[in-house]
Amino acid sequence: MTTPRLTVGLPVHNGENFLAASIDSLRRQTLEDFELIISDNASEDGTSDICRQYEKQDDRIRWFRQPRNIGLAANHNFVVEKGRADLFKWASHDDVYAPSLLQRCVEALDGQPDAVLSHAWCTLIDGSGLPTQDVEYGPNTESPHPPERFRSLLLAEGGDDDGGVIRMDVLRRVAKKNSYHHADHTIIAEIALYGRFFQVPERLYFRRDHPDRAERACPTMRSRCVNMDPRRANRLRHPAVRLYGEYVWAYADAIRRSPLPPAQRRECYRHLAEWLALRVTPSRPGTAARRPRQDSNLRPAA
Repeated sequence: MTTPRLTVGLPVHNGENFLAASIDSLRRQTLEDFELIISDNASEDGTSDICRQYEKQDDRIRWFRQPRNIGLAANHNFVVEKGRADLFKWASHDDVYAPSLLQRCVEALDGQPDAVLSHAWCTLIDGSGLPTQDVEYGPNTESPHPPERFRSLLLAEGGDDDGGVIRMDVLRRVAKKNSYHHADHTIIAEIALYGRFFQVPERLYFRRDHPDRAERACPTMRSRCVNMDPRRANRLRHPAVRLYGEYVWAYADAIRRSPLPPAQRRECYRHLAEWLALRVTPSRPGTAARRPRQDSNLRPAA
């Protein structure tokens, strides 16, 4: 088998409502040299039948079925481990992609060796696929200064970077997707320590907002963590303080393991301390409260 240019990993659990539309949008991409790895996390609906049908139709598709619910985090890591390309993208079973998205993102990385992740601007769509809102991108991840990229991901709102095209060598150097509070934030912040991000200035990514999204189906910190790893349901072994503590520690550990010189590491630690102080100190009258970035691509037990 020849090595594809790009691996697209699609973890899914009970996604029969929107899965076909997502796969169809990927199959229509102008960049054809990619593999699509689908990991079905023990779905109980028609997801497996849909995956089986597409695998027969398209030899770029490889479908795996997990015999039990391994959680969102492990399912995301599974598709990375199966990838064979130098570039990787996580896809979501309920999102859709403009035909030129993959090509534009790959071309951006080819033309910018110092960039490690590329994505495009996002528009929200509803359950029927109609656009509802253009999403603005806030973080300053194109900065050539790693501590500034790190700071902006801590403090700025917006961004769906975990759905971007990522250099596989960088993705395999950073921590795997974990299951503590806001685990998707820490992996993106760590990737940003290795290089710039580039946003294609076109709305090519369409994120579906519907009642079954994790933000609604899993409204609490505990339920989101259980969605990522069922073992997190044990409150004695995984109390809330641990779920928050692992979150903060992951940022610190990312800085420690980064390829940055000591002065830039110290700067990142200062930004982390500033961010932590803002989270534990009540907002004073007349000051703008900084809200944490939204979980961008969490789906129940994907």
